[in-house]
Amino acid sequence: MKLTFWGAAQQVTGSMHLLEIGHYKILIDCGLDYEKETYQEENQQFPFDPASINLVILTHAHIDHSGNLPTLVRLGFEGQVLCTPPTADLTSILLFDSVELFLRKAGRKPRTKRGNFSGPKPLYLHKHVMDTIDRFVTIAFNKPFKINGDISLTFVPVGHLLGAAAAILTINDNGIEKKIAFTGDIGRENYPVLVNPEPLPEVDYVVSEATYGGRMHTKDQTLEERLVQEITEACIKSPGRLIIPAFSIGRTQSLVFALNQIFTKKLLPPIQIFVDSPMAIQATEVYRKHHNLVNQEAKDFYQTMGDEFEFEHLAYVQTMKESKDVSNYFDPCIIISSAGMLEGGRIQDHLYYNIQNYYCTILFIGYCAKGTLGYKLLSGAPIVRIKDREMMVYATIRQTDLLSGHGDHNDLVKTIKQTGQPKKVFLVHGEDKSLQSLSLALQEDGFNVEVPERGATFEL
Repeated sequence: MKLTFWGAAQQVTGSMHLLEIGHYKILIDCGLDYEKETYQEENQQFPFDPASINLVILTHAHIDHSGNLPTLVRLGFEGQVLCTPPTADLTSILLFDSVELFLRKAGRKPRTKRGNFSGPKPLYLHKHVMDTIDRFVTIAFNKPFKINGDISLTFVPVGHLLGAAAAILTINDNGIEKKIAFTGDIGRENYPVLVNPEPLPEVDYVVSEATYGGRMHTKDQTLEERLVQEITEACIKSPGRLIIPAFSIGRTQSLVFALNQIFTKKLLPPIQIFVDSPMAIQATEVYRKHHNLVNQEAKDFYQTMGDEFEFEHLAYVQTMKESKDVSNYFDPCIIISSAGMLEGGRIQDHLYYNIQNYYCTILFIGYCAKGTLGYKLLSGAPIVRIKDREMMVYATIRQTDLLSGHGDHNDLVKTIKQTGQPKKVFLVHGEDKSLQSLSLALQEDGFNVEVPERGATFEL
């Protein structure tokens, strides 16, 4: 049995691991690697023949885990994609949105005389996404699924995003039973809407994410306290507006529920809230559809107070006209819009009209990769470029990690310790400092740890 690391190896994005059991090949995740500016060209090249892959296991919907599936299909993959039901629904939304992003990039320059794309050629089109969705086979949590006579799969809930799972494979390798756990992305406890990560079983090998290795989440303040503080400062003490960049899928739903609780408890006077993201509206419907998989707090709220994602003074913005009307709303308000790193979406319109507004606060609630507009603002850049215009930054820039969807260093260590004494722990999906910090901590606890390079193969 061989395991090769083809993505998220000594970096964060592009999760993709190839497990070979004899001649049977399983790809665990197939995400977009967008570490380089030429990522659309980079992701066209697979280091193996896509037609040779028998099966894909998808841990969750986020684009750095799912986003290159249509390319795999376009280039010859004909097998099934196994995932949980919410993951199938959320991935569909994200993949269609990726096509729109590719097409916008392709059309940025005038087309050639022959009518060809003059910008970067799209990685895939709507047809390829539909072909990919046709391959989804959904599996419930905690129910072993027999892939063939030698391999079975169990999905274990890990929080992080609705439907996110660790993939536990039990394999008969020439008469010897071996177990391997792929954690996907591990969530955190007591997160709005999402269940807590469940304990993983004892296994022989672990492939774990390391996003927050060496880093701890804020512990001296609750999310409710922080949101009340930020809203009070931005909207009540002064008649301003609070803009919160938030990923449409996952982060927005948890934030809306947290705000619903705050205003239901009357911790603040009523303030108009706008959710300006059509994709967030679609994702919220998926959360409603799979309401049996939200946490008990959200279920109890639904039973006593009604829909977690609807309340007075909350408006979902659908059309571009409605979005422009939000920009012209002059009373104090909260605007939640995507994308979280400010690299596209309607958030750029709101920034364009508010980045030079002294009465505006921009609150970041998630990670911003280096090079993104969000990263530049968080780094204190006094001037940023928005819509081809250099603009002074007069708005107040704030950040909190209380809505981060990833478990911190202690959560990662706890998850790995649950697996007993595996023969080896492989760390992926992290920046170098995080990988090394988590590796050192685990080694001090007696674990055999490997931080594989891209393309490294291991016999298990």
